[in-house]
Parts: sequence; C-alpha cells; structure tokens
Amino acid sequence: MAFVSITRLRIRRYRFMPGFAMHTLRSLHQVRRAEGLVGGAVLADARLAFWTMTVWSDQAAMRRYMMDGAHRKAMPHLLHWCDEASIVHWTADGPGIPSWTEAERRMRSDGRPSRVRHPSADHSDLRFAPPRQRAGGPIRPVRG
Repeated sequence: MAFVSITRLRIRRYRFMPGFAMHTLRSLHQVRRAEGLVGGAVLADARLAFWTMTVWSDQAAMRRYMMDGAHRKAMPHLLHWCDEASIVHWTADGPGIPSWTEAERRMRSDGRPSRVRHPSADHSDLRFAPPRQRAGGPIRPVRG
C-alpha cells in the first residue's frame, strides 16, 4: 500500500513566477530527501498550471514533509500567487507511480479546491483543461 498525493496549482500572474520557481526548486530539493518518499513527478502544464504527484510509504511521511522546511515556507505564498489550487489523496494498492490521466481522473472525482485569495471562476468547481504533458519529469528519492 502507498499513499498518493496530487496537487494542481495555477499561478495567476507572470510576475509571481520568479518566487514560485525559487520555492519550487527548494521544495524539490527537500522532497527528494524526504523519508518515506517512493517517487513522483512534476508537470508544467499550459496557462501557468503546475501539477505535482508524490507517492509515499504512508500518509504520515507525506505530512512530515508537507509541514516542514522549504515546503512549509512556500505554502503561505500560494494563497496570493494562485487563482486555482486543488489537491487529492488516495491509498494505492502498490508503490507504482500513477499516470497523469489517473491523476486528472482522481482530481476531478475526489479532489477538493484549496483556499486562495483570488479564485478564478473555475476554481471551486475544479474546471480545468486536461493536463498536457509539455514539460516536467520524475521526482526520484535521494538516499543517504
């Protein structure tokens, strides 16, 4: 059994991209070294939308990562930077990394919007275009 976490964020203005990029790089550095990370992926989608997928040994490992270090420092900024944000979690039968198609399906069926200060008209209903695999890549754990 593995715990899967998917997030989707859309940055509302290009002017927030430098700060978002800095916090993203720091959070990626942190997550690769996080205890309990099985693996994952990031996806830079169209219209300043970004997806993350992480697979964990259990929910407690994901929460330890989320509430510490670079990730914790980044989260308050997202309230202002994003006009769409959503999250979905589920327990998977095995440790494999789901497809982006599965991530989208789960987000639409079981996801919930996260709080943002300037929500788009589509935010609360989780209306978004299917993710386009334009740029991104795997998140591989670093051990030791």
